[in-house]
Amino acid sequence: MDSPSFSALVLVVVTVVVVRLLERQEYLWVKKLLQWIPPILFAYIIPAAVCAGFELNFQGDAIHQWSKAILIPLAILTIMASMSLKALRIVGIKPLLLFVFGSFVIAMLPTLLLIGARLYFPTTAEGLIHQELWKGLIPIVGSWIGGSTSQLVLKEYVGTPETLFLSVLVLDNIIVNIWTLLMFQLIRQSGRLNAFLGLESIPPIPVNPTETTKKKNGPLTLVIVFGVIGIVVFLPLPFLGVILLLSFLGLFLGHTLSFWKHPWCLRLGSACIITVMAILGLKLNFGAFDLPLFFIAIVLVWLVLQFLASFGMAYLLKVSMVWVPIASMANFGGISTAPAVTAAYDTKLMPHAIVLAILSMVTGTFWGILSAWILHYFL
Repeated sequence: MDSPSFSALVLVVVTVVVVRLLERQEYLWVKKLLQWIPPILFAYIIPAAVCAGFELNFQGDAIHQWSKAILIPLAILTIMASMSLKALRIVGIKPLLLFVFGSFVIAMLPTLLLIGARLYFPTTAEGLIHQELWKGLIPIVGSWIGGSTSQLVLKEYVGTPETLFLSVLVLDNIIVNIWTLLMFQLIRQSGRLNAFLGLESIPPIPVNPTETTKKKNGPLTLVIVFGVIGIVVFLPLPFLGVILLLSFLGLFLGHTLSFWKHPWCLRLGSACIITVMAILGLKLNFGAFDLPLFFIAIVLVWLVLQFLASFGMAYLLKVSMVWVPIASMANFGGISTAPAVTAAYDTKLMPHAIVLAILSMVTGTFWGILSAWILHYFL
């Protein structure tokens, strides 16, 4: 691979530093701003704004090759390795089934909605398919289940155009913020819903598994991570093959090595995602920002249907309705907002929300690939 240009590197590094500083600000107005515009969106917009303002063009810069060949695989490995399968024991089988079912519905609905659109709105649906706007739906699957990591991987996997990706990012950000507010209200009303439906009012809180006393080794964890990346990068594998291999390796390492430093992997993975977003911003063109109303309508119907399906499954499983917003925010909100919403009901359930959020992070790419395969087959 060629070396990236110095100016592109400087712009990306400055962007990452600015975003990290924003995340650590204690000013109230900054915190309120970041509630509606997440830092990772700034990582995407800042380089694009600088390029547009100074008429810079990094479309063909080698930094994009480095991002796809090294940074995205590194993000996948570290995020997957941040999950310990033993932690799933604290959640309980019924909430876990509800969460998996919700993820399944999110992944399957795009295909079902497009099939329905073809039946009832054939002209509009065919136009959406012909313009390849369906490629914007797959990153949404990644966002709603796996978060930014899966969203970026799936963008590369299906080849979502930069302008469509930005439009999807903005739409997704608005929807997730509104959804978070609704879930705050729902979890507060879960007691009334349980009483009305005849369900348990307080969900059983399983005892946490005994923590291992073995000392964690952060430096050794990083040595193994970079060693694995150094080997896999030079294997003659397609992009999807690299992603799948590193996903399984990450799960294996995080689950089997007792000295594994899971928090370090999570921090490194988060830093990689911000860097990848900044690099993607170098190719963004604001001039083509647009989404048709039909696309937005499909996403909104998708959102409502997945919630109704999860609500119905919770009733069938006879599990407390409090798990519906917890499982939903573990997907939509991720590791940052899922515990916050859960705390509005009971802080003792926060560890359960975190475990589900991490599970969402490590499975989102698989659900997205499955959704893309099925959607492509029916199209």
